[in-house]
Amino acid sequence: MAVEVGTKVTGKVTGITKFGAFVELGDGKTGLVHISEVSDAYVKDIHDVLHVGEPVTVKVLSIQDGKIGLSIRKAVDKPQQREHENNHHEGRHAPSAHPGNNRFQGGARNGGNHFGHKAQQPAKGDFDAMMSGYLKESEDRLSVLRRNTEGKRGGRGGRRS
Repeated sequence: MAVEVGTKVTGKVTGITKFGAFVELGDGKTGLVHISEVSDAYVKDIHDVLHVGEPVTVKVLSIQDGKIGLSIRKAVDKPQQREHENNHHEGRHAPSAHPGNNRFQGGARNGGNHFGHKAQQPAKGDFDAMMSGYLKESEDRLSVLRRNTEGKRGGRGGRRS
């Protein structure tokens, strides 16, 4: 079976790293599933989702210089969810349809939340993406806070008065 972009292939997980999993596709070919392509939900530790030797169905995303990019989450068919999301989005009004209503303009001062998102109920996929972004942003903020407070506590390289 030839491996081409856009095809779905069944393979076996041969190795797991902190950034993804290597999948053997047959014919001596191996591809990488990046951790962001493992699941629709946020994956903090890939070992919680995949195990070496586990058979998986993947979709071929790219082939460049002999490197094969794969996705598990795009290989899963979700026709019912997509149909539901399309119906859900059709009922929403565009922000420009309500020029006097500042709540639809986004931002904390205009009725949105602190993340700059509109004050509407997000769809399931949008919520997972929003949580993933929030977790990454939160970890970044915590690391900056830790760096700033360590210098004030007299840790290594702290300020001298």
